[in-house]
Amino acid sequence: MPSPDTDDKLDPQQERVLRKLRGFAAFSGILMGFGFLALFGAIGYRVMVGWKSTPKEITGTIMLPQGAQVLSSTVSDGLLAVTLSRQGVVETRLFDIETRAPRGVLSYAHEP
Repeated sequence: MPSPDTDDKLDPQQERVLRKLRGFAAFSGILMGFGFLALFGAIGYRVMVGWKSTPKEITGTIMLPQGAQVLSSTVSDGLLAVTLSRQGVVETRLFDIETRAPRGVLSYAHEP
């Protein structure tokens, strides 16, 4: 039985395999470290910038043209988009959420 004090030498092929294994382990550790940095960076960013809050309650009246029928509406980036049909013409009107002021009109037409 060999004593623990005796140095057992590895042959060159075993040394190469052990060196490759150490390299793979180091690469894996570095890659995992970058993953943790990205994860904690994203969490820190959300904490510092803040989570997107739920939109506040929107109340008020928006004046639409006489005889207009609302087809749909959506809120995005501080704008309210209302798609309506009026006299057979479909259009989308954009309004500012805070002031309810008109911001634009998109009309739709068929290709000739």
